[in-house]
Amino acid sequence: MTAIRTLGPGSLVPDWVEALESEEFSSVWGALGEDEIMWLMDCYAFARWRVAPKIGEAELLRIAVVESHRRSGMAKHLMGACLADLVASGCTALRLEVRASNTPAQKLYETLGWRRMGTRKAYYSDGEDALVYALEHLSAFSQE
Repeated sequence: MTAIRTLGPGSLVPDWVEALESEEFSSVWGALGEDEIMWLMDCYAFARWRVAPKIGEAELLRIAVVESHRRSGMAKHLMGACLADLVASGCTALRLEVRASNTPAQKLYETLGWRRMGTRKAYYSDGEDALVYALEHLSAFSQE
């Protein structure tokens, strides 16, 4: 499995991330915000999080894997690393939104212990609903 590295707040993102964002999300967010961290499996996958460690919260903003490596376990491996690091930094409340039509992502999150908490109607610009997930029982991801 490819090594995982992180980029901290304010970092520029690699060109391959921007290309994957454009392909998967039809938009590119650019440099990380002052409260964002990105985990990378170079040239294959990334996960972008908004983190507020002072209040113990983090939100998954985007995760993507290049098409040729989907369903290989790469996203699960990447998410495991993110979750372990977030728990180690003091995060106790994690959340995310996912398109109602994105059943592969929903299955991944549920496999990792995420639970659906609600729905945001017409959340996306095309009118699709977002399913809201939260992760509890974070001790399973502790590196201790």
